[in-house]
Amino acid sequence: MSSDNKLLPKRIILVRHGESEGNLDTSAYTTTPDHKIQLTESGLLQAQEAGARLRSLLSSNPSSPEWRVCFYVSPYDRTRSTLREIGRSFSRRRVIGVREECRIREQDFGNFQVKERMRATKKVRERFGRFFYRFPEGFLESLWRDIDMNRLHMNPTHELNFVIVSHGLTSRVFLMKWFKWTVEQFEALNNPGNSEIRVMELGQGGDYSLAIHHTEEELERWGLSPEMIADQKWRVNAHKGEWKEDCKWYFGDFFDHMADSDHESEADGTEEVVTNLNLLTNSGDNNEELCNGQCS
Repeated sequence: MSSDNKLLPKRIILVRHGESEGNLDTSAYTTTPDHKIQLTESGLLQAQEAGARLRSLLSSNPSSPEWRVCFYVSPYDRTRSTLREIGRSFSRRRVIGVREECRIREQDFGNFQVKERMRATKKVRERFGRFFYRFPEGFLESLWRDIDMNRLHMNPTHELNFVIVSHGLTSRVFLMKWFKWTVEQFEALNNPGNSEIRVMELGQGGDYSLAIHHTEEELERWGLSPEMIADQKWRVNAHKGEWKEDCKWYFGDFFDHMADSDHESEADGTEEVVTNLNLLTNSGDNNEELCNGQCS
């Protein structure tokens, strides 16, 4: 791996909180503020199991025994509890930082939610689209500042991992912003399951990809299109900042009518001008015929 990548996190891992009382019974939101919704007993166990999976993943490379992890967590009770249970799988020396981050909280619907009103609100959200209804800003920029300014005081010989414990919608928005997916692609994504883990791993060229840790079948199940999966596979060996020229949603969706060369473009432009002139001439002839004997 390039020396430029040594301080980059090896993995950025998104974890959804464990099963909550609201996941089990939506009427919980009518009596308890959203941020105070707790994990169920099953959710606590799910979080513990997620911690064990994370520990197994981070310690799986024998050539990088000195790995470390930094956690970012939404301030909601259910995400904080999830992180607490995840933490049971880690020793203190492995954790170099924990930050509560309000910009990765859940979509806000108010404190106490009336069931019928919530049903109507969610219908409005579906009509607007989950993306347009609310869009958390700024977290990615802070993440990169933490890396660029070496705020974590990372030893370059240690393998760094970021784990973000948040919510389903927030995780999908994070992936959308990172990989520059369109709103249409975002809306096709499926929500992660409770305590599900999605791993962005650093490739040899310095780009991150979901296709290093996850199978194509998993990516399909998440709602990624064949083009999006192909892009993830390309990123496995892509160099940081490299532009994928044939990436459909970067170019083809907007400029699919463009010619391949200046010569073809000029020829097409000349042909279009001639066609328009002919149309105008024919239109003028027709108007003249209609006017003969009728226009005074």
